[in-house]
Amino acid sequence: MAGQHARHRDRPGQGHGHAHGGPPPELAVGGLARTLLLGFLALVFVAAVVGVVLTWPSEDERPAPVPYAQEGVTRVLGEVVSVGDPCPVIVVDPAAPEPPGGPQEFPEGCNELVAAVPGEGAAGGEVRIQVPPYVARSGLEAGDEVRLLRVPTAAGEPPTYGFVGVERDAPVALLTVVFVVVVGLVARLRGLLALVGLGIAGVVMATYLLPALLAGGDGVVVASVGSALIMFVVLYLAHGPSLRTSAALAGTLLGVAATAAIGLWGIGEARLAGVSDETGELLLLYADGLDFQGLLAAAIIIAGLGVLNDVTIAQASSVWELRAAAPTMGRRELFTSGMRIGRDHIASTIYTIVFVYAGTALAVLMLLSLYERPLLDTLQDEAIAEEVVRTLASAIGLVLAVPLTTGIAALVVPGPVAPAAAPVRGRDASGAPPA
Repeated sequence: MAGQHARHRDRPGQGHGHAHGGPPPELAVGGLARTLLLGFLALVFVAAVVGVVLTWPSEDERPAPVPYAQEGVTRVLGEVVSVGDPCPVIVVDPAAPEPPGGPQEFPEGCNELVAAVPGEGAAGGEVRIQVPPYVARSGLEAGDEVRLLRVPTAAGEPPTYGFVGVERDAPVALLTVVFVVVVGLVARLRGLLALVGLGIAGVVMATYLLPALLAGGDGVVVASVGSALIMFVVLYLAHGPSLRTSAALAGTLLGVAATAAIGLWGIGEARLAGVSDETGELLLLYADGLDFQGLLAAAIIIAGLGVLNDVTIAQASSVWELRAAAPTMGRRELFTSGMRIGRDHIASTIYTIVFVYAGTALAVLMLLSLYERPLLDTLQDEAIAEEVVRTLASAIGLVLAVPLTTGIAALVVPGPVAPAAAPVRGRDASGAPPA
């Protein structure tokens, strides 16, 4: 086969079966498939860069920042002195007669937090603050720190305080450090590069995606070009530039396109508004010019990135490993074997998608189970219908990405070698054991 085909040697660590522990054989690569793949990725990259430039928001297009607190209000850290017992939950039945002695009163000091705050004169000392019941039940103890708002009052009067939240910097920072250390120890350089890629993805979202969406940009366009750039950076940085990574990237991009198309159709046909909770209502209040259906489509696209990336990398790697284990296997057989692996991956990943939603929406699901409503009736609610469309669109895009990635990888992986030329582990090309 020497001199008849273009040769390709993949990255170290992606080797094929070989004899004597030497370098992997340079097997022929489908030249046309490789050219088409790299050309497609180059076009997508250029289109993504141009799309970002054209949709980059100017300062005039962005909505005015919303102040977190009124002028003169400051944030302070307080140290918990004591926390009162949670107030009992009182359910009032309008049809029931009023109990003797009038309505039931809450015990004194329930849901009350006493905190020591810094400051001189009336601004410092111990303050008593009413907190939500779930805060009183959260396990706060003396010595914990809480974030408070100090609201000035008339001259000579002590300021008032409002509860903001619990100071959680230390445990969150500790978990972050442990996460980075574990990733570094287990996945080593590749895992650390994935974390770097994740940081770059965060920068792209903070500097382009969110500002462009807030400026009223088309949600599908902004999410598509932003996601494409993120995938180029994340995949090539974490897995290295190779045909295997390129095949996975192409499968991811095609899966994102399928997810976007299906999500758009689902949003339109289900007449989803894109506003289903208090967060959406607040966003509508401060930025009423946004296309919330487009924002929902953007959320569907971004939500599918992580799962798609996982599946496509696994499929591309499976095809390359199959080629390494069976150098004589034809491309059709390679695709068939890769799909057998892919079907198992599809099943497990679908479970992941559903269970992730069930975990994040557990409180909502529990509340819905208390209502005497038929299940199909519950699915008509805006909040539930949004999640159903989001989950199904992501799942369909995921399923389609498996055969797409497997097919691309089977076309660009090094081609089969003749059986006589295929080395057997522990034997040379003649079949004799090594000397």
